[in-house]
Amino acid sequence: MYVPVDCSGTRKCAGRMLRAIHAVVLAPVVLLVVCVLPADGRPVHSHQHGVQAEEGPAPPVAALELPWAGVARKAHPPGRPEIDYTPVVTPNGTTLPWRVVDGVKVYHLVAEPIRHKVAEGLEVACWGYNGRFPGPTIEAVEGDRVRIYVTNKLPANHSVHWHAIILPNGMDGVSGMTQAPILPGETFLYEFYFPHHGTFMYHSHHDSMVQDGLGLVGMIVVHPRNPIGPRPDRDFALMLHTWNVPVGTARPDPAEMTDFNVLTINGKAFPGTEPLVAQLGQRVRIRFGNLSAMDHHPMHLHGYSFKVIETDGGRIPESAQWPETTVLVPVGSTRAIEFIADNPGDWLMHCHMTHHMMNQMGHDFPNMIGVDPGDLDEKIRRLLPEYMTMGTTGMVHDMHMRVPANSIPMLEKDGPYGRITMGGMTTILKVREQLDTYEDPGWYRHPPGTMARKATAEELEADGIAPGTEVHPAPAEHIHHH
Repeated sequence: MYVPVDCSGTRKCAGRMLRAIHAVVLAPVVLLVVCVLPADGRPVHSHQHGVQAEEGPAPPVAALELPWAGVARKAHPPGRPEIDYTPVVTPNGTTLPWRVVDGVKVYHLVAEPIRHKVAEGLEVACWGYNGRFPGPTIEAVEGDRVRIYVTNKLPANHSVHWHAIILPNGMDGVSGMTQAPILPGETFLYEFYFPHHGTFMYHSHHDSMVQDGLGLVGMIVVHPRNPIGPRPDRDFALMLHTWNVPVGTARPDPAEMTDFNVLTINGKAFPGTEPLVAQLGQRVRIRFGNLSAMDHHPMHLHGYSFKVIETDGGRIPESAQWPETTVLVPVGSTRAIEFIADNPGDWLMHCHMTHHMMNQMGHDFPNMIGVDPGDLDEKIRRLLPEYMTMGTTGMVHDMHMRVPANSIPMLEKDGPYGRITMGGMTTILKVREQLDTYEDPGWYRHPPGTMARKATAEELEADGIAPGTEVHPAPAEHIHHH
């Protein structure tokens, strides 16, 4: 049964409650919007790239400059190698050539299918720029105006994103959003200024999972126009990347999400990586970029501590730098480290994720560590002459068996004292007292008395070491110091 009810009092009460809520909740929001947004409603950004805006009233829109306006107004002459900067070295790679036309540096990138040699024994069918994976390093100077032509020789559409470069939105390279895709056979023109120095990257932004995953990546190094502090004597650029290439095949699988078995520095897996060579006393800078699909890489350098001086967001203030021996390079990021080469020798540098130090390691087999095969190998060899049980003492064996064509699961390097049981994302820093060239100087010769060796019986006896007996830590109260 319907009963009429007088709701006027209820409506009046609700109206008072709503007005109170508006006063308490919406008034601060309106005040915030008024403080943050200028009259035309556009957000105010910090005038200085990478630095949070200072507290206080927002500057008027007329006082703001676009991030590249300052360098455009100054119209710097193109930076010159060996005069304005120390050219960067890309081990196993190269620098993209350029020419100056009417004060603009002109470059040309060509995206195309390529065949690429990862290491002796493995060649992959991938995509790259200018016949290379990764593409050539683009090198410039802060304030340079650049014009980059991109020709698409792929069987698919394409675009190039200039990763971490602050530039006009229409030059950002996002296919379908900031530009039309570059169709097969077309050449597009990108033109902008480099307003900031630092370590950056370039990569495809059309079907990125496939195109980046197949190798369409490269490094960008922009040197400071007016350096703070001394220039580096040796400046290296290293692109980190991962693939899944099933053993015996040649095509990386860009759909892989978890299991990567070809891990590269500048497109090479150890022992195919060229060493980084420096002379004692030189200032060394190493720039890492990571465009792996899924993996971060903690890059560890033996024999040195260093400072992380830069990310792709800019230089880290000196007061915020701290000593490290391992730098984590996240996916889609760059990091630059610097140190003085004060410790001569051959120093390993590698990703410290242990599976990233192997070549095409498989996972589809049982854990064999500790298994005693007895005479099983001898019996099986009557049918399979090259059979050997593997993995009982580790992944490294003195004996080597044949592997499928175009694969490197057993690849290692001969060192001066035996096999170097490393692979994957590994290289070597070679520091020498005197160098005539920066070619590989060969293996380091240790001064007498500075190399680990087999202990003599006299040394063991003198120090109370009995190798054949078990050693267990004594309780603290039983430890005596003499």
